[in-house]
Amino acid sequence: MNDTAPRLVTDLRQLAQTYGRAMLVIDGDCAAGKTTLAAQVAARLDSNVFHMDDFFLPPALRTEERLNEVGGNVHYERFMEQVLKPLQTNKPFVYGAYSCIDFSTINVSVTPKPCAIVEGSYALHPRFLDAYRAMDAILVFMRLPKDEQIKRIRTRNGEAMLRRFKEEWIPMEKRYHKAFQSQWDGVRFTDG
Repeated sequence: MNDTAPRLVTDLRQLAQTYGRAMLVIDGDCAAGKTTLAAQVAARLDSNVFHMDDFFLPPALRTEERLNEVGGNVHYERFMEQVLKPLQTNKPFVYGAYSCIDFSTINVSVTPKPCAIVEGSYALHPRFLDAYRAMDAILVFMRLPKDEQIKRIRTRNGEAMLRRFKEEWIPMEKRYHKAFQSQWDGVRFTDG
């Protein structure tokens, strides 16, 4: 565990003491370590972890117009309605976790814990920022040098998927970062 996770754990504990709950949001480059960081923090705090991969846009909604929208490949409406709004009530809720593998949606029951962690690409979409700020969330963006990113993706996903990352997903994420980074006041930038 690098020094990022322990610092976040300390800050989240302080927020939980002050407000009765805490929230961490982790966005960043592909393969920067978002899921790993979320797991490291969750291992030290009583947390619910929400993965943005569960909110990718299903095929039925992938219109040309929507996919041309910066950040439009995340189902931001469903994430807002099924996760962020219910988290603000601090009451149990259910959300649908979408699978990119078989295109199914599985209901996940959530009993809110003292800490909520949202991790994944597009987690800092501007549509979510007001809700995060209302919950005094700690916002993090993880960066990764391109050569290390390629190495990690190749190791994790293989050569065929690396090609898809290079041609499709990395350019979409770069476009999203460029379009919205100016709105990320208070975001902590860290290296993955």
